Amino acid sequence: MRPTLLAASLLLAATSAAAAETAQQAIQPLLPDITAWRRDLHQHPELSNREVRTSKFVAGELKKLGYEVRTGIAHTGVVGVLKGGRSGPKLAIRADMDGLPVTEEVDLPFASKAKGEYLGKPVGVMHACGHDAHVAMTLGVAAALAKRRRDLPGEVMFVFQPAEEGAPPGEEGGAPLMVKDGVFKDFKPDAIFGMHVVSALPVGTVALRPGGAMASSDTFRIVVRGRQAHGATPWKGIDPIVTAAEIVTASQTIVSRALDINKEPAVVTFGIFDGGQRFNIVPDKAELQGTVRAFDEGMRQQALASLKNIAEHVAAAHGATVETQIPLSADSSNPVNHNDPALTARVRASLETALGKDHVQEAQRWTASEDFPHFGRAIDVPSVYFFVGATPAGQDPATAPSNHSPKFFLDEGALAVGSEGMLQAALDFLGAAP
Repeated sequence: MRPTLLAASLLLAATSAAAAETAQQAIQPLLPDITAWRRDLHQHPELSNREVRTSKFVAGELKKLGYEVRTGIAHTGVVGVLKGGRSGPKLAIRADMDGLPVTEEVDLPFASKAKGEYLGKPVGVMHACGHDAHVAMTLGVAAALAKRRRDLPGEVMFVFQPAEEGAPPGEEGGAPLMVKDGVFKDFKPDAIFGMHVVSALPVGTVALRPGGAMASSDTFRIVVRGRQAHGATPWKGIDPIVTAAEIVTASQTIVSRALDINKEPAVVTFGIFDGGQRFNIVPDKAELQGTVRAFDEGMRQQALASLKNIAEHVAAAHGATVETQIPLSADSSNPVNHNDPALTARVRASLETALGKDHVQEAQRWTASEDFPHFGRAIDVPSVYFFVGATPAGQDPATAPSNHSPKFFLDEGALAVGSEGMLQAALDFLGAAP
């Protein structure tokens, strides 16, 4: 065999071996980095729209990998684009970056001691929802794909999003602002993938479902205005506290009596009831805030309309007036996190390839919400979002501290599971998997 043919043969053999590399084989050498990234991020969490260090960290790692990097999208958002050596589809993979105003109560050598300010008050800051893991796993996938750049078909955009937990009052942020700032201006993906670690699943498992995976969410505010009076002579005033209490009580009939819950579940929750300054004064106003969640758009709109109707008519019956913001604003609302059925079937097959069929479950609907669906809806492309188990083996996920708890604990075995699953899904979608 002549030298040129020998060289060509060796190159072909090397390329074939690289193409045959499994997702597990690709991720395993990267696990020390993925774990180190996660621990560093966990120790240095930042609140929504304040992810300055995190943004710099992510951008730096992407640049090391040879990505085209954009920063400053939606304040601190980062985007990295990898162009493969062959033509093919375009894929976006999203990870959220922000922490929560929660003081960590987990005994870890890299536990967060970070402090911040939320609603004008000093708070502890913690990655109590696992976004540190999302960033680290997604960087791991980015590193694995960068190694395949020459033979990779298509292009991949990694979207590192700030403020998934919601922008501070008076600020814009999150997925809606990334869309508004033109995150897809120069790159329109054919699909978008996302994942989330959850305490509700044991480590080693993932779960997904076609259709509505997570509920829509709409924040609302209701201000009841009455007339102040002495507590000894309430008949001389109009009591906004009694009126507001009746609004809360009557609103429970929205789900129990007005909505067809044979169709889909829904939730109406009041989280703030604020009224009065002194025990013996009927105040002149009371404020209610809460959230409405649904899996069906028609039921969502019916619940919001019913809440407004109840607030206005109960207030009128008491002689009070009411101001409603239902929903509070467009930025405070998230649509149903809907997994495209056909794409979900493809991703499920990929997860089964990477992890084994016994480790892939059908996810239950989750009444929590996400701003992830804003991305797909903005450019009308399908998306899939799956869940990665985080609870250690031997511990009952039903009793494990939940996401957003100060005791939320992530078994780091989840890092390999999420990274391998997402890498396989990306390779299969792009057509680069063996």
